[in-house]
Amino acid sequence: MKDYARLLKRVNEEIDRFAPDAIALSDDLAANPEISEQEFESSRKHARFLERAGFEVEIPFYGISTAYRGRISRGGNGRVALLAEYDALPEIGHACGHNVHGAMSLLAGAGLAAVMDELAGDLWVTGTPAEETNGAKITMAAGGLFDEVDLALMIHSGGRDTYVRYRALAMDALEFRFRGRAAHAAGAPWEGRNALNGATLFFHAIDMLRQHVRPEIRMHGIINQGGAAPNIVPETAVARFYFRSPYRSQLDRLLSRVTRAAQGAAMATETEVEWMNFELSFDEVQPNETAETLMEEVFSEFEVPFGPCPGAQGSSDVGNVSKRCPALQPTLSITKNPYAWHTREFAAATVQPEAHEALVKGARLLAAAALKTFLDPGLRRRMREDFLREKDKVVL
Repeated sequence: MKDYARLLKRVNEEIDRFAPDAIALSDDLAANPEISEQEFESSRKHARFLERAGFEVEIPFYGISTAYRGRISRGGNGRVALLAEYDALPEIGHACGHNVHGAMSLLAGAGLAAVMDELAGDLWVTGTPAEETNGAKITMAAGGLFDEVDLALMIHSGGRDTYVRYRALAMDALEFRFRGRAAHAAGAPWEGRNALNGATLFFHAIDMLRQHVRPEIRMHGIINQGGAAPNIVPETAVARFYFRSPYRSQLDRLLSRVTRAAQGAAMATETEVEWMNFELSFDEVQPNETAETLMEEVFSEFEVPFGPCPGAQGSSDVGNVSKRCPALQPTLSITKNPYAWHTREFAAATVQPEAHEALVKGARLLAAAALKTFLDPGLRRRMREDFLREKDKVVL
């Protein structure tokens, strides 16, 4: 590919120059974690890093108080969006590695900034907060932000295993509110209608439904309101569930069965039920053969070993981006240990030297994939063709 080696050398020199700052930023966020939708200082620290690297930064961005976008626009020769995450988890901090891979995207952007005049393209580094709850990428994707992007990409921090073809489950977060009638639980229970009974029966119905759904479907919930006191028949009970499936089309059909089960539980207990989303809905990650092959070639070029994806890994708002443009989210090991996400052990691993090395390595991988995308119009065309072909698929 014309000029690739020369430009990549310049990009990697800039990555080397900015690497100490990116590592310091990652460790700073680990020491000062901010949970979803509260990432005010984290987003400002990201923005300052990008400004030092030569980006024009808009913060807040897209009507989201903790979102930002850094941009270097030098022409119409391709548009690449690097995605950055930086929200932490309650109590256990950066146990999903967002501090590491958020800084990774910024470092890749800093490397690419040095060659954007030659590439004559449009480079974004987009800060996407609240991945752990209301996923800002969902709002951005729904608003059309990524529709004209040739490739949106990020790398996610991982435990021992590295893989390129990341998959995630579509997810709906539903709250079911059962309403009954209060009464004295001992003196006149016949006057009451027990909302908690409705919610409990609904849980049993969901457990019975598990036998008749595909094994990769996930249904898990809690009762987060079940009554005021033992001597009062519960007037209100609230259950919250996550429902997940490898495909949005499957999930939509599942939810029609779930809501009928809720109605049946309410009917059997002489209560009423209503439901609503309590968080935004996540789509599955849509595959893109051309983009994933590109990234596997980059991993091989940099001698980064990778294996097959072990299956859908929870849910991610990158899925919503993948429904609007070609998108990638490989998983890169930041520790030799098989630590799971959302554990204290994983949080501790994010500040170790091995994670620092992975941060720099991941930035080189992202920058190389972006560079190839800018340099090859045919590659951009093939990624778009794959995107359109996959987008129209319906899985029964």
